[in-house]
Amino acid sequence: MKSLISVLLQMAKDRPSRLNIIVLLRFFFATAALVGVYSVIFHYIMEYEGRSESWITGIYWTLTVMSTLGFGDITFTSDLGRIFSAVVLLSGIIFLLVLLPFTFIEFFYAPWMKAQQAARAPRQVSHKLEGHIVLTAFDAISKSLIKRIQNYHYDYVLIVPDLQQALHLHDMGYKIMVGDLDDPETYRLARVEHAALVASTSSDQINANVAFTVREVSETVMIIATASFSASVDLLELAGCNQVLQPANMIGQTLARQVASGASRAHIIGSFDDLKITEAAVRGTPLVDKTLLESNLRVDTGVNVLGTWERGHFQTAMPDTVMNENTILVMAGTEEQIKRYNQLYCRTAEEMPPVIIIGGGRVGRAAARALKTKGVDYRIVERTPERIRDPEKYVLGDGAELQVLHRAGIRKATSIIITTHDDDMNVYLTIYCRRLRPDAQIISRTALDRNVATLHRAGADFVMSYASTGANAIINLMGRDNILMVAEGLDVFEVPIPDSLVGKTLAETDIRERTGCTVIALHINGGSKQTLPMPDPHEPLPPNVRLILIGELQAEKCFLDMYK
Repeated sequence: MKSLISVLLQMAKDRPSRLNIIVLLRFFFATAALVGVYSVIFHYIMEYEGRSESWITGIYWTLTVMSTLGFGDITFTSDLGRIFSAVVLLSGIIFLLVLLPFTFIEFFYAPWMKAQQAARAPRQVSHKLEGHIVLTAFDAISKSLIKRIQNYHYDYVLIVPDLQQALHLHDMGYKIMVGDLDDPETYRLARVEHAALVASTSSDQINANVAFTVREVSETVMIIATASFSASVDLLELAGCNQVLQPANMIGQTLARQVASGASRAHIIGSFDDLKITEAAVRGTPLVDKTLLESNLRVDTGVNVLGTWERGHFQTAMPDTVMNENTILVMAGTEEQIKRYNQLYCRTAEEMPPVIIIGGGRVGRAAARALKTKGVDYRIVERTPERIRDPEKYVLGDGAELQVLHRAGIRKATSIIITTHDDDMNVYLTIYCRRLRPDAQIISRTALDRNVATLHRAGADFVMSYASTGANAIINLMGRDNILMVAEGLDVFEVPIPDSLVGKTLAETDIRERTGCTVIALHINGGSKQTLPMPDPHEPLPPNVRLILIGELQAEKCFLDMYK
Protein backbone atom coordinates (compact mmCIF):
# COMPACT_ATOMS: atom_id res chain seq x y z
CA MET A 1 0.00 0.00 0.00
CA LYS A 2 2.86 2.34 0.85
CA SER A 3 4.40 1.65 -2.55
CA LEU A 4 1.06 2.28 -4.32
CA ILE A 5 0.59 5.58 -2.52
CA SER A 6 4.14 6.72 -3.31
CA VAL A 7 3.64 5.90 -7.00
CA LEU A 8 0.34 7.79 -7.14
CA LEU A 9 1.94 10.78 -5.41
CA GLN A 10 4.81 10.68 -7.88
CA MET A 11 2.35 10.67 -10.80
CA ALA A 12 0.45 13.55 -9.22
CA LYS A 13 3.62 15.63 -8.96
CA ASP A 14 4.55 15.00 -12.60
CA ARG A 15 2.67 17.41 -14.90
CA PRO A 16 2.96 15.22 -18.06
CA SER A 17 1.50 12.30 -16.07
CA ARG A 18 -1.45 14.45 -14.97
CA LEU A 19 -2.11 15.48 -18.60
CA ASN A 20 -1.91 11.84 -19.71
CA ILE A 21 -4.52 10.83 -17.14
CA ILE A 22 -6.82 13.63 -18.36
CA VAL A 23 -6.51 12.38 -21.96
CA LEU A 24 -7.25 8.82 -20.83
CA LEU A 25 -10.34 9.94 -18.92
CA ARG A 26 -11.59 11.83 -21.99
CA PHE A 27 -11.25 8.67 -24.05
CA PHE A 28 -13.23 6.66 -21.49
CA PHE A 29 -15.96 9.32 -21.40
CA ALA A 30 -16.15 9.28 -25.22
CA THR A 31 -16.42 5.48 -25.23
CA ALA A 32 -19.09 5.54 -22.51
CA ALA A 33 -21.06 8.16 -24.46
CA LEU A 34 -20.88 6.04 -27.61
CA VAL A 35 -22.13 2.98 -25.69
CA GLY A 36 -24.99 5.08 -24.33
CA VAL A 37 -26.00 6.32 -27.82
CA TYR A 38 -25.88 2.77 -29.25
CA SER A 39 -28.04 1.51 -26.35
CA VAL A 40 -30.71 4.12 -27.08
CA ILE A 41 -30.70 3.29 -30.81
CA PHE A 42 -30.91 -0.45 -29.92
CA HIS A 43 -34.05 0.25 -27.86
CA TYR A 44 -35.82 2.10 -30.71
CA ILE A 45 -34.91 -0.52 -33.37
CA MET A 46 -36.26 -3.27 -31.11
CA GLU A 47 -39.57 -1.36 -30.85
CA TYR A 48 -39.53 -0.98 -34.66
CA GLU A 49 -39.35 -4.79 -34.92
CA GLY A 50 -42.18 -5.15 -32.42
CA ARG A 51 -40.11 -6.30 -29.46
CA SER A 52 -39.43 -4.73 -26.11
CA GLU A 53 -36.13 -4.97 -24.18
CA SER A 54 -34.88 -3.27 -21.02
CA TRP A 55 -32.25 -0.52 -21.02
CA ILE A 56 -29.82 -2.84 -19.23
CA THR A 57 -30.27 -5.34 -22.07
CA GLY A 58 -29.42 -2.59 -24.55
CA ILE A 59 -26.15 -1.81 -22.78
CA TYR A 60 -25.39 -5.55 -22.53
CA TRP A 61 -25.99 -6.10 -26.27
CA THR A 62 -23.89 -3.04 -27.23
CA LEU A 63 -20.88 -4.18 -25.18
CA THR A 64 -20.98 -7.78 -26.47
CA VAL A 65 -21.12 -6.60 -30.10
CA MET A 66 -18.46 -3.85 -29.72
CA SER A 67 -16.09 -6.28 -28.01
CA THR A 68 -16.72 -8.83 -30.82
CA LEU A 69 -17.91 -11.46 -28.33
CA GLY A 70 -21.28 -11.73 -30.14
CA PHE A 71 -23.13 -14.21 -27.89
CA GLY A 72 -26.04 -14.34 -30.38
CA ASP A 73 -28.74 -14.49 -27.71
CA ILE A 74 -30.16 -11.15 -28.93
CA THR A 75 -30.32 -10.46 -32.68
CA PHE A 76 -32.15 -8.22 -35.10
CA THR A 77 -34.42 -9.61 -37.82
CA SER A 78 -34.72 -6.50 -40.01
CA ASP A 79 -32.16 -5.13 -42.48
CA LEU A 80 -32.03 -1.89 -40.48
CA GLY A 81 -31.10 -3.83 -37.36
CA ARG A 82 -28.42 -5.81 -39.18
CA ILE A 83 -26.91 -2.62 -40.64
CA PHE A 84 -26.88 -1.10 -37.14
CA SER A 85 -25.19 -4.25 -35.76
CA ALA A 86 -22.44 -3.95 -38.39
CA VAL A 87 -21.85 -0.27 -37.50
CA VAL A 88 -21.63 -1.14 -33.78
CA LEU A 89 -19.23 -4.01 -34.55
CA LEU A 90 -16.86 -1.90 -36.70
CA SER A 91 -16.79 1.00 -34.24
CA GLY A 92 -16.15 -1.48 -31.42
CA ILE A 93 -13.14 -2.90 -33.28
CA ILE A 94 -11.71 0.63 -33.65
CA PHE A 95 -12.46 1.84 -30.11
CA LEU A 96 -12.02 -1.27 -27.95
CA LEU A 97 -9.53 -3.40 -29.88
CA VAL A 98 -7.30 -0.68 -31.36
CA LEU A 99 -7.60 2.65 -29.57
CA LEU A 100 -8.21 1.38 -26.03
CA PRO A 101 -5.01 -0.75 -25.67
CA PHE A 102 -2.86 1.94 -27.29
CA THR A 103 -4.41 4.71 -25.19
CA PHE A 104 -4.17 2.73 -21.95
CA ILE A 105 -0.52 1.80 -22.48
CA GLU A 106 0.54 5.23 -23.75
CA PHE A 107 -1.31 7.40 -21.26
CA PHE A 108 -1.50 5.24 -18.14
CA TYR A 109 0.66 2.11 -18.07
CA ALA A 110 3.87 3.77 -19.32
CA PRO A 111 3.51 6.77 -16.95
CA TRP A 112 2.68 4.34 -14.13
CA MET A 113 5.88 2.36 -14.75
CA LYS A 114 7.88 5.59 -14.96
CA ALA A 115 6.39 6.83 -11.69
CA GLN A 116 7.06 3.45 -10.10
CA GLN A 117 10.72 3.68 -11.10
CA ALA A 118 10.94 7.29 -9.91
CA ALA A 119 9.46 6.32 -6.55
CA ARG A 120 12.15 3.62 -6.22
CA ALA A 121 15.01 6.12 -6.61
CA PRO A 122 15.71 8.05 -3.37
CA ARG A 123 15.33 11.82 -3.55
CA GLN A 124 16.69 12.57 -0.09
CA VAL A 125 18.92 11.00 2.54
CA SER A 126 18.05 9.91 6.04
CA HIS A 127 17.46 12.75 8.48
CA LYS A 128 19.97 11.05 10.81
CA LEU A 129 22.84 11.00 8.31
CA GLU A 130 25.89 13.03 9.40
CA GLY A 131 29.60 13.16 8.54
CA HIS A 132 28.97 11.75 5.07
CA ILE A 133 30.60 12.56 1.75
CA VAL A 134 28.49 14.10 -1.02
CA LEU A 135 29.59 13.17 -4.55
CA THR A 136 28.27 14.98 -7.61
CA ALA A 137 29.64 12.92 -10.51
CA PHE A 138 30.07 9.24 -11.34
CA ASP A 139 33.43 9.06 -13.07
CA ALA A 140 36.73 7.21 -12.67
CA ILE A 141 37.84 9.33 -9.70
CA SER A 142 34.49 8.97 -7.93
CA LYS A 143 34.41 5.20 -8.44
CA SER A 144 37.90 4.88 -6.96
CA LEU A 145 36.93 7.23 -4.13
CA ILE A 146 33.82 5.19 -3.32
CA LYS A 147 35.99 2.09 -2.91
CA ARG A 148 38.19 3.97 -0.44
CA ILE A 149 35.14 5.34 1.36
CA GLN A 150 33.75 1.85 1.76
CA ASN A 151 37.12 0.55 3.02
CA TYR A 152 37.11 3.17 5.77
CA HIS A 153 33.40 2.63 6.46
CA TYR A 154 32.35 6.22 5.70
CA ASP A 155 28.85 7.07 4.57
CA TYR A 156 28.35 8.77 1.22
CA VAL A 157 25.65 9.80 -1.22
CA LEU A 158 26.05 10.17 -4.98
CA ILE A 159 23.78 12.81 -6.52
CA VAL A 160 22.63 11.81 -10.01
CA PRO A 161 20.47 14.16 -12.14
CA ASP A 162 19.35 11.52 -14.65
CA LEU A 163 16.68 9.14 -13.35
CA GLN A 164 17.60 6.18 -15.56
CA GLN A 165 21.28 6.41 -14.61
CA ALA A 166 20.29 6.77 -10.97
CA LEU A 167 18.17 3.60 -11.11
CA HIS A 168 20.98 1.72 -12.84
CA LEU A 169 23.50 2.77 -10.19
CA HIS A 170 20.98 2.04 -7.43
CA ASP A 171 20.55 -1.50 -8.74
CA MET A 172 24.35 -1.88 -8.78
CA GLY A 173 24.45 -1.14 -5.05
CA TYR A 174 25.58 2.50 -5.05
CA LYS A 175 24.06 4.92 -2.54
CA ILE A 176 22.43 7.43 -4.86
CA MET A 177 20.03 10.33 -4.68
CA VAL A 178 18.17 11.88 -7.61
CA GLY A 179 18.46 15.64 -7.88
CA ASP A 180 19.57 18.54 -10.05
CA LEU A 181 23.11 19.73 -9.36
CA ASP A 182 22.18 23.40 -9.79
CA ASP A 183 19.24 23.30 -7.35
CA PRO A 184 19.97 24.33 -3.71
CA GLU A 185 17.08 22.13 -2.55
CA THR A 186 19.00 19.07 -3.76
CA TYR A 187 21.80 19.78 -1.31
CA ARG A 188 19.38 20.52 1.52
CA LEU A 189 17.80 17.10 0.96
CA ALA A 190 21.34 15.63 0.91
CA ARG A 191 21.96 17.26 4.33
CA VAL A 192 25.04 18.97 2.97
CA GLU A 193 25.24 21.20 6.05
CA HIS A 194 25.94 18.03 8.11
CA ALA A 195 28.34 16.45 5.56
CA ALA A 196 32.09 15.99 6.00
CA LEU A 197 32.77 17.29 2.50
CA VAL A 198 31.43 17.73 -1.00
CA ALA A 199 33.58 16.30 -3.80
CA SER A 200 32.89 17.50 -7.34
CA THR A 201 34.93 15.79 -10.06
CA SER A 202 33.08 16.79 -13.22
CA SER A 203 34.03 19.48 -15.76
CA ASP A 204 35.39 22.81 -14.52
CA GLN A 205 32.14 24.59 -15.42
CA ILE A 206 29.91 22.09 -13.61
CA ASN A 207 32.24 22.06 -10.61
CA ALA A 208 31.99 25.84 -10.33
CA ASN A 209 28.19 25.65 -10.51
CA VAL A 210 28.12 22.95 -7.83
CA ALA A 211 30.39 24.92 -5.48
CA PHE A 212 28.37 28.11 -5.92
CA THR A 213 25.07 26.28 -5.30
CA VAL A 214 26.37 24.40 -2.25
CA ARG A 215 27.55 27.66 -0.72
CA GLU A 216 23.95 28.91 -0.83
CA VAL A 217 23.07 26.09 1.56
CA SER A 218 26.18 25.88 3.77
CA GLU A 219 29.05 28.28 4.33
CA THR A 220 31.11 25.81 6.38
CA VAL A 221 31.10 22.45 4.58
CA MET A 222 34.39 21.60 2.88
CA ILE A 223 34.17 21.58 -0.92
CA ILE A 224 36.86 19.83 -2.96
CA ALA A 225 36.81 20.06 -6.75
CA THR A 226 39.04 18.94 -9.59
CA ALA A 227 40.23 21.29 -12.32
CA SER A 228 41.32 20.36 -15.80
CA PHE A 229 42.90 23.74 -16.54
CA SER A 230 45.11 25.96 -14.39
CA ALA A 231 43.02 29.00 -15.32
CA SER A 232 40.01 27.41 -13.60
CA VAL A 233 41.64 27.15 -10.17
CA ASP A 234 41.03 30.77 -9.14
CA LEU A 235 37.47 30.72 -10.45
CA LEU A 236 36.64 27.53 -8.54
CA GLU A 237 38.05 29.03 -5.35
CA LEU A 238 35.96 32.16 -5.90
CA ALA A 239 32.90 29.94 -6.39
CA GLY A 240 33.43 28.52 -2.90
CA CYS A 241 35.86 25.60 -3.15
CA ASN A 242 38.19 25.05 -0.19
CA GLN A 243 40.59 22.92 -2.22
CA VAL A 244 41.08 22.59 -5.97
CA LEU A 245 42.99 19.56 -7.24
CA GLN A 246 44.65 19.19 -10.62
CA PRO A 247 45.02 15.42 -11.03
CA ALA A 248 46.75 15.82 -14.41
CA ASN A 249 49.53 17.88 -12.83
CA MET A 250 49.77 15.55 -9.86
CA ILE A 251 50.10 12.41 -11.96
CA GLY A 252 52.53 14.10 -14.37
CA GLN A 253 54.82 15.07 -11.50
CA THR A 254 54.63 11.57 -10.06
CA LEU A 255 55.53 9.98 -13.39
CA ALA A 256 58.47 12.36 -13.83
CA ARG A 257 59.67 11.59 -10.32
CA GLN A 258 60.05 7.93 -11.28
CA VAL A 259 62.47 8.67 -14.11
CA ALA A 260 65.92 7.26 -13.42
CA SER A 261 67.65 10.56 -14.08
CA GLY A 262 71.15 9.41 -13.26
CA ALA A 263 71.29 10.58 -9.66
CA SER A 264 69.48 7.66 -7.93
CA ARG A 265 68.48 10.05 -5.16
CA ALA A 266 66.05 9.05 -2.41
CA HIS A 267 62.94 11.19 -2.86
CA ILE A 268 60.68 12.09 0.04
CA ILE A 269 57.12 11.32 -1.05
CA GLY A 270 55.35 11.99 2.24
CA SER A 271 55.74 12.29 5.96
CA PHE A 272 54.11 11.46 9.26
CA ASP A 273 55.42 14.21 11.50
CA ASP A 274 59.22 13.67 11.66
CA LEU A 275 59.06 10.26 9.93
CA LYS A 276 59.74 10.62 6.20
CA ILE A 277 58.59 8.05 3.66
CA THR A 278 60.96 7.90 0.71
CA GLU A 279 61.60 5.90 -2.43
CA ALA A 280 64.85 5.34 -4.24
CA ALA A 281 65.78 3.46 -7.41
CA VAL A 282 68.52 0.86 -7.00
CA ARG A 283 69.58 1.13 -10.64
CA GLY A 284 73.21 2.22 -10.95
CA THR A 285 74.06 1.97 -7.25
CA PRO A 286 76.34 -0.48 -5.40
CA LEU A 287 73.18 -2.08 -3.99
CA VAL A 288 72.42 -3.98 -7.19
CA ASP A 289 72.44 -7.79 -6.74
CA LYS A 290 72.88 -7.51 -2.98
CA THR A 291 70.52 -8.69 -0.27
CA LEU A 292 69.28 -6.25 2.34
CA LEU A 293 71.37 -8.05 4.93
CA GLU A 294 74.51 -7.71 2.81
CA SER A 295 73.87 -4.03 2.10
CA ASN A 296 74.03 -2.93 5.77
CA LEU A 297 71.64 -0.11 4.93
CA ARG A 298 70.20 0.07 8.45
CA VAL A 299 73.67 0.19 10.04
CA ASP A 300 75.23 2.63 7.56
CA THR A 301 72.36 5.11 7.21
CA GLY A 302 69.80 4.45 9.91
CA VAL A 303 66.93 4.20 7.39
CA ASN A 304 64.44 1.36 7.61
CA VAL A 305 63.67 -0.44 4.37
CA LEU A 306 59.93 -1.12 4.44
CA GLY A 307 59.86 -3.14 1.26
CA THR A 308 60.72 -3.31 -2.41
CA TRP A 309 58.49 -2.31 -5.31
CA GLU A 310 59.04 -3.90 -8.70
CA ARG A 311 56.67 -3.72 -11.69
CA GLY A 312 53.49 -3.57 -9.65
CA HIS A 313 54.52 -6.10 -7.01
CA PHE A 314 55.34 -5.08 -3.45
CA GLN A 315 57.46 -7.34 -1.28
CA THR A 316 57.89 -6.75 2.43
CA ALA A 317 61.52 -6.22 3.35
CA MET A 318 63.28 -9.38 4.51
CA PRO A 319 67.00 -9.90 5.22
CA ASP A 320 67.32 -12.15 2.16
CA THR A 321 65.49 -9.79 -0.23
CA VAL A 322 67.65 -9.34 -3.34
CA MET A 323 67.78 -5.91 -5.03
CA ASN A 324 68.22 -5.64 -8.81
CA GLU A 325 68.21 -2.97 -11.52
CA ASN A 326 64.38 -2.63 -11.51
CA THR A 327 63.99 -2.51 -7.74
CA ILE A 328 62.59 0.59 -6.03
CA LEU A 329 63.24 0.76 -2.30
CA VAL A 330 60.49 2.09 -0.04
CA MET A 331 62.17 3.44 3.10
CA ALA A 332 61.32 5.33 6.27
CA GLY A 333 63.60 7.58 8.28
CA THR A 334 64.36 11.06 9.51
CA GLU A 335 65.65 13.83 7.24
CA GLU A 336 69.16 13.27 8.58
CA GLN A 337 69.00 9.57 7.80
CA ILE A 338 67.75 10.28 4.26
CA LYS A 339 70.60 12.75 3.73
CA ARG A 340 73.04 10.09 4.93
CA TYR A 341 71.59 7.62 2.40
CA ASN A 342 71.99 10.13 -0.43
CA GLN A 343 75.58 10.87 0.59
CA LEU A 344 76.49 7.18 0.39
CA TYR A 345 74.40 5.94 -2.55
CA CYS A 346 73.42 8.94 -4.68
CA ARG A 347 75.79 8.75 -7.62
CA THR A 348 76.72 11.91 -9.47
CA ALA A 349 74.25 12.91 -12.13
CA GLU A 350 75.56 12.06 -15.53
CA GLU A 351 74.65 13.13 -19.02
CA MET A 352 71.68 11.10 -20.24
CA PRO A 353 69.66 11.11 -23.46
CA PRO A 354 66.31 12.95 -23.50
CA VAL A 355 63.36 11.24 -21.87
CA ILE A 356 60.65 10.43 -24.44
CA ILE A 357 57.14 11.51 -23.45
CA ILE A 358 54.46 10.04 -25.71
CA GLY A 359 51.41 12.28 -25.49
CA GLY A 360 51.44 16.06 -25.20
CA GLY A 361 48.24 16.49 -23.21
CA ARG A 362 47.92 17.89 -19.71
CA VAL A 363 49.66 14.93 -18.08
CA GLY A 364 52.48 14.90 -20.62
CA ARG A 365 53.09 18.64 -20.27
CA ALA A 366 53.06 18.36 -16.46
CA ALA A 367 55.65 15.58 -16.65
CA ALA A 368 57.77 17.72 -18.96
CA ARG A 369 57.68 20.65 -16.53
CA ALA A 370 58.70 18.38 -13.67
CA LEU A 371 61.60 16.96 -15.70
CA LYS A 372 62.72 20.47 -16.61
CA THR A 373 62.77 21.37 -12.92
CA LYS A 374 65.02 18.33 -12.30
CA GLY A 375 67.30 19.44 -15.12
CA VAL A 376 66.42 16.44 -17.29
CA ASP A 377 66.04 16.87 -21.05
CA TYR A 378 62.94 15.49 -22.80
CA ARG A 379 61.15 15.12 -26.13
CA ILE A 380 57.36 15.09 -26.41
CA VAL A 381 55.78 13.03 -29.19
CA GLU A 382 52.50 14.68 -30.16
CA ARG A 383 50.33 14.06 -33.23
CA THR A 384 48.17 17.22 -32.90
CA PRO A 385 49.93 20.25 -34.45
CA GLU A 386 47.96 22.71 -32.28
CA ARG A 387 49.62 21.31 -29.16
CA ILE A 388 53.16 21.94 -30.33
CA ARG A 389 54.60 24.54 -27.93
CA ASP A 390 58.35 24.37 -28.55
CA PRO A 391 59.56 22.80 -31.84
CA GLU A 392 62.88 21.92 -30.22
CA LYS A 393 61.18 19.83 -27.54
CA TYR A 394 58.31 18.39 -29.59
CA VAL A 395 58.24 15.73 -32.29
CA LEU A 396 55.13 15.87 -34.49
CA GLY A 397 53.72 12.45 -35.31
CA ASP A 398 52.05 9.30 -34.02
CA GLY A 399 53.88 7.53 -31.21
CA ALA A 400 52.89 4.18 -32.74
CA GLU A 401 55.03 4.87 -35.84
CA LEU A 402 58.63 3.67 -35.77
CA GLN A 403 60.01 6.60 -37.76
CA VAL A 404 58.48 9.09 -35.33
CA LEU A 405 60.00 7.28 -32.35
CA HIS A 406 63.38 7.21 -34.10
CA ARG A 407 63.21 10.98 -34.58
CA ALA A 408 62.39 11.29 -30.86
CA GLY A 409 65.53 9.32 -30.01
CA ILE A 410 64.19 5.96 -28.86
CA ARG A 411 67.43 4.19 -29.84
CA LYS A 412 69.29 5.99 -27.08
CA ALA A 413 66.51 6.80 -24.61
CA THR A 414 66.77 5.17 -21.22
CA SER A 415 63.33 6.28 -20.00
CA ILE A 416 59.97 6.48 -21.80
CA ILE A 417 56.82 8.04 -20.31
CA ILE A 418 53.49 7.11 -21.93
CA THR A 419 50.72 9.58 -21.07
CA THR A 420 47.88 9.30 -23.61
CA HIS A 421 44.33 9.40 -22.22
CA ASP A 422 43.39 6.10 -23.94
CA ASP A 423 44.23 3.04 -21.82
CA ASP A 424 44.13 0.69 -24.80
CA MET A 425 46.60 2.90 -26.63
CA ASN A 426 48.85 2.99 -23.56
CA VAL A 427 48.91 -0.81 -23.41
CA TYR A 428 49.69 -0.95 -27.14
CA LEU A 429 52.51 1.61 -26.84
CA THR A 430 53.94 -0.13 -23.78
CA ILE A 431 54.17 -3.44 -25.63
CA TYR A 432 55.64 -1.67 -28.68
CA CYS A 433 58.26 0.28 -26.75
CA ARG A 434 59.23 -2.75 -24.66
CA ARG A 435 59.90 -4.72 -27.85
CA LEU A 436 61.95 -1.85 -29.28
CA ARG A 437 63.89 -1.19 -26.07
CA PRO A 438 63.90 -4.19 -23.70
CA ASP A 439 66.34 -2.42 -21.36
CA ALA A 440 64.59 0.97 -21.17
CA GLN A 441 62.57 2.19 -18.21
CA ILE A 442 58.89 2.48 -19.24
CA ILE A 443 56.55 4.59 -17.13
CA SER A 444 52.84 4.79 -17.98
CA ARG A 445 49.57 6.26 -16.80
CA THR A 446 46.12 4.74 -16.86
CA ALA A 447 42.69 6.28 -16.54
CA LEU A 448 41.07 3.26 -14.86
CA ASP A 449 42.38 1.28 -11.89
CA ARG A 450 41.59 -2.06 -13.50
CA ASN A 451 44.17 -1.49 -16.26
CA VAL A 452 47.13 -1.09 -13.90
CA ALA A 453 47.91 -4.82 -13.83
CA THR A 454 47.50 -5.03 -17.61
CA LEU A 455 50.12 -2.32 -18.17
CA HIS A 456 52.53 -4.05 -15.81
CA ARG A 457 52.08 -7.29 -17.75
CA ALA A 458 52.66 -5.37 -20.97
CA GLY A 459 56.09 -4.35 -19.68
CA ALA A 460 55.66 -1.08 -17.78
CA ASP A 461 58.03 -0.59 -14.86
CA PHE A 462 55.81 1.93 -13.12
CA VAL A 463 52.10 2.71 -13.58
CA MET A 464 50.04 5.47 -12.00
CA SER A 465 46.25 5.66 -12.17
CA TYR A 466 44.51 8.99 -12.80
CA ALA A 467 41.53 7.78 -10.78
CA SER A 468 43.53 6.64 -7.73
CA THR A 469 45.61 9.81 -7.70
CA GLY A 470 42.52 12.01 -7.48
CA ALA A 471 40.73 9.74 -5.00
CA ASN A 472 43.70 9.55 -2.64
CA ALA A 473 44.15 13.32 -2.70
CA ILE A 474 40.50 13.81 -1.73
CA ILE A 475 40.73 11.25 1.10
CA ASN A 476 43.88 12.93 2.44
CA LEU A 477 42.15 16.32 2.47
CA MET A 478 39.36 14.94 4.65
CA GLY A 479 41.75 15.10 7.59
CA ARG A 480 40.47 11.91 9.18
CA ASP A 481 43.07 9.32 8.25
CA ASN A 482 46.41 10.03 6.71
CA ILE A 483 46.92 7.99 3.55
CA LEU A 484 50.03 8.21 1.42
CA MET A 485 50.10 6.57 -2.00
CA VAL A 486 53.64 5.23 -2.41
CA ALA A 487 52.85 3.71 -5.80
CA GLU A 488 49.77 2.51 -7.61
CA GLY A 489 48.17 -0.06 -5.32
CA LEU A 490 50.55 0.54 -2.40
CA ASP A 491 49.68 2.83 0.51
CA VAL A 492 51.10 3.96 3.80
CA PHE A 493 48.17 4.75 6.09
CA GLU A 494 47.62 5.78 9.68
CA VAL A 495 44.76 4.54 11.89
CA PRO A 496 43.93 4.63 15.61
CA ILE A 497 45.01 1.47 17.38
CA PRO A 498 42.07 -0.96 17.58
CA ASP A 499 40.96 -1.82 21.10
CA SER A 500 41.62 -5.51 20.48
CA LEU A 501 45.34 -4.82 19.93
CA VAL A 502 45.98 -2.71 23.03
CA GLY A 503 48.40 -4.45 25.39
CA LYS A 504 49.46 -7.04 22.83
CA THR A 505 52.83 -7.21 21.10
CA LEU A 506 53.19 -7.06 17.34
CA ALA A 507 54.56 -10.61 17.46
CA GLU A 508 51.37 -11.77 19.16
CA THR A 509 49.01 -9.98 16.78
CA ASP A 510 50.44 -11.53 13.57
CA ILE A 511 49.15 -8.50 11.64
CA ARG A 512 51.44 -9.17 8.68
CA GLU A 513 50.43 -12.81 8.37
CA ARG A 514 46.71 -12.16 8.92
CA THR A 515 46.25 -9.05 6.76
CA GLY A 516 49.36 -8.52 4.61
CA CYS A 517 50.03 -5.09 6.20
CA THR A 518 53.17 -4.22 8.12
CA VAL A 519 53.32 -1.84 11.09
CA ILE A 520 56.20 0.52 10.32
CA ALA A 521 55.78 3.08 13.10
CA LEU A 522 53.78 4.18 16.11
CA HIS A 523 52.43 7.70 16.35
CA ILE A 524 52.41 8.44 20.07
CA ASN A 525 49.75 10.94 21.03
CA GLY A 526 50.60 13.69 23.46
CA GLY A 527 52.31 17.02 23.60
CA SER A 528 55.45 15.86 21.78
CA LYS A 529 53.61 13.93 19.03
CA GLN A 530 56.51 11.51 18.82
CA THR A 531 56.74 9.00 15.98
CA LEU A 532 58.52 5.76 16.83
CA PRO A 533 59.72 3.96 13.67
CA MET A 534 60.02 0.18 13.47
CA PRO A 535 58.63 -0.57 16.97
CA ASP A 536 59.97 -3.50 18.94
CA PRO A 537 57.79 -6.50 18.03
CA HIS A 538 58.02 -7.78 21.61
CA GLU A 539 56.91 -4.57 23.35
CA PRO A 540 53.19 -4.30 24.31
CA LEU A 541 51.25 -1.76 22.26
CA PRO A 542 50.14 1.15 24.46
CA PRO A 543 46.67 2.74 24.26
CA ASN A 544 46.03 6.12 22.65
CA VAL A 545 48.52 5.60 19.82
CA ARG A 546 48.05 5.52 16.08
CA LEU A 547 49.47 2.75 13.94
CA ILE A 548 51.29 3.61 10.72
CA LEU A 549 51.11 0.67 8.32
CA ILE A 550 52.15 -0.12 4.77
CA GLY A 551 50.32 -2.52 2.48
CA GLU A 552 48.69 -3.08 -0.86
CA LEU A 553 45.06 -2.10 -1.33
CA GLN A 554 43.68 -5.56 -0.67
CA ALA A 555 45.81 -5.88 2.46
CA GLU A 556 44.67 -2.44 3.60
CA LYS A 557 41.03 -3.44 3.12
CA CYS A 558 41.63 -6.71 4.97
CA PHE A 559 43.11 -4.84 7.96
CA LEU A 560 40.30 -2.29 8.09
CA ASP A 561 37.64 -5.00 7.83
CA MET A 562 39.29 -7.15 10.50
CA TYR A 563 39.81 -4.34 13.01
CA LYS A 564 36.89 -2.01 12.22
